[in-house]
Amino acid sequence: MIVCVCHNVSERKIRQAVNAGTTTMPGLREELGVGTCCGKCHSCAKTVLRECLEDGARELQPQTFMSAMAA
Repeated sequence: MIVCVCHNVSERKIRQAVNAGTTTMPGLREELGVGTCCGKCHSCAKTVLRECLEDGARELQPQTFMSAMAA
């Protein structure tokens, strides 16, 4: 899905940026230009960012649990 029409930024590009370490809206603005033109995409981009970060946290939880069990 295209999130930012002005800069042709898709949900996939946001996910890739998060996987590469971006964790904030200012980071997305700097890296992808999201929300820097008309601003209509800001809320959708923020939602996608939050979902990506939550997905990443869920993926890390089992590893954290196993690390704690091994200690």
